[in-house]
Amino acid sequence: MFSTKGRYAIRVILDLAEHSDGNYIPLKEIAERQGISKKYLEIIMRELSSSNLVEGASGKGGGYKLKRKPEEYTVREILELMEGTIAPVACLADCEYNCQRKETCKTLPMWEEFWKITEDFFSEQENQRSYGEPPITKRRDNPAKMNCPSPPWRTSRFMQIY
Repeated sequence: MFSTKGRYAIRVILDLAEHSDGNYIPLKEIAERQGISKKYLEIIMRELSSSNLVEGASGKGGGYKLKRKPEEYTVREILELMEGTIAPVACLADCEYNCQRKETCKTLPMWEEFWKITEDFFSEQENQRSYGEPPITKRRDNPAKMNCPSPPWRTSRFMQIY
């Protein structure tokens, strides 16, 4: 389950995309539109800003705006920033993780398939378009995993594991 922090961060990025006119958008306006407390939103914006997803400015005319075009963001990128990995099990979350059961694990194919579906869902264009939201589409690889080989995705179902 995703926390309010992750869900609100997605809403904030969408809000900034929808109301973007090149100027900074005051935090108070975002908080009011999204029904998020200003205090909690400050925490979220600090993380989004320190990760270069948004740009902030203080003072008159200050607020926040996106650092990139809206279509260059993915829901996955935002969720992983706020929540950490969204992989269902440790052996898929970290290519350096050494699971002693990997070769004999009967549930690994199921977790691989679930991870592939999840990864695609939060990374691909069709998902965002179907909800009528501004597109958050282009897949951006996690820099920490760029040297990790992708596991061979299987299409087996749970009962076919045995």
